[in-house]
Amino acid sequence: MSAIEIWHELGDILSTSWARAIIIFSLSLLAAWAASRAVAGFVRRTTESEPPLILQRLVFYLVVIVGVLSALNQFGFDLGVLLGAAGVLTVAVGFAAQTSFSNIISGLFLIAERPFVVNDIVRVGTTDGRVHSIDMMSVTLRTFDNLFVRIPNEMIVKSEITNMSRFPIRRCDFQLRVAYDEDIERVYDVLRELAHQYPACLEEPVPTFVFRNFGPSSLEFQFSIWATQADFYNMRNELPILIRQTFEDKGIRIPFPKSEVSVDTGTSPEAAAAAPQAGGVAGVGASGAGGPSV
Repeated sequence: MSAIEIWHELGDILSTSWARAIIIFSLSLLAAWAASRAVAGFVRRTTESEPPLILQRLVFYLVVIVGVLSALNQFGFDLGVLLGAAGVLTVAVGFAAQTSFSNIISGLFLIAERPFVVNDIVRVGTTDGRVHSIDMMSVTLRTFDNLFVRIPNEMIVKSEITNMSRFPIRRCDFQLRVAYDEDIERVYDVLRELAHQYPACLEEPVPTFVFRNFGPSSLEFQFSIWATQADFYNMRNELPILIRQTFEDKGIRIPFPKSEVSVDTGTSPEAAAAAPQAGGVAGVGASGAGGPSV
């Protein structure tokens, strides 16, 4: 078979509806992949951050849907009729899947607002964890005890979100108490020196002290220092141990709560002093009347 005959045979095969539909669908998949990558690159160049997965997937699926409709057109389907039927089906499905559509729309709001990105540490409601993925329907977190938590996008939009990775530094607060007879200025100086010697403590912003209260048995104040995100949790665990050791070395007392209880018996001091003797006599009499006691 000559090359011309092979070319004509290939042309006959490609002229069939099935072949054209397969080629169009394959090209749409390739175009969808390229478009999602292009959008991701554009977001990285303009915002200097990682693009959300939901945006990449949305672009991918939109291009694939266009490819599927074009492939169906090769079989003689009227796209106008298909789009009309799709509109009616969308209305019907919309009533049955209001929550799903609400999650998708909420996902679009998350794309626009970008309160967090993948790998950020966030708090949503009472759940803390690292963002694992941002999808069209939900956001998934990996908690610090290695649990997988799925939160619908609608709930994310309605909830208070705390992003603990948004800024490069964080403040760590320690609530401390010292005895009333301690020199509070000396205590502050000791803590400043400790913060200066601790390598993870930042010099700017400077450590601060906030007097909180005259407690029942102690002076209460807050000691605040700053650290980078990478050093924050180590500092939070290590510094309380160093503070206690430093207080012990410097002779600074951390008092325990104390309570004094006074009981009013309603009797005179003379009667109260005589009560043990009377009790002893009554005890003997009772023992004699009731028999020997064991």
